[in-house]
Amino acid sequence: MSETQRLDKWLWFARFLKSRSLATTLAASGRLRLNGSVIAKAHQQVKAGDVLTFPLGPHIRVIKVLNPGTRRGPAPEAQALYEDLQPPPPRPARAAPPLGGEPPQRDAGAGRPTKRERRALDALMDDEDGED
Repeated sequence: MSETQRLDKWLWFARFLKSRSLATTLAASGRLRLNGSVIAKAHQQVKAGDVLTFPLGPHIRVIKVLNPGTRRGPAPEAQALYEDLQPPPPRPARAAPPLGGEPPQRDAGAGRPTKRERRALDALMDDEDGED
């Protein structure tokens, strides 16, 4: 007999969600698939070898269950519970600065700009964009 565990509890143990109630909400939402079948119950049992597909943030996660958890431990312990079959794509590099070159710099120790300085800076930046 293989070991099984509640789906919501496993999602929480594997650190996909911050709380068990969030895991229960995701499992009951009908947006989670277990081996290709839509799941609408948080008490659905998962076992080693099951494949979970669910939305998490802007990504669709595809996860293979390797072990049922025994506790919500540190991240390395949680990552040993699953294999990520389709990891999220890497984050894109930061956007290039505007066409005018580098963004304006403030002197070190000058502090934050005041409201008046900020408005003047915004007006200056808008004028540079409108010269084309």
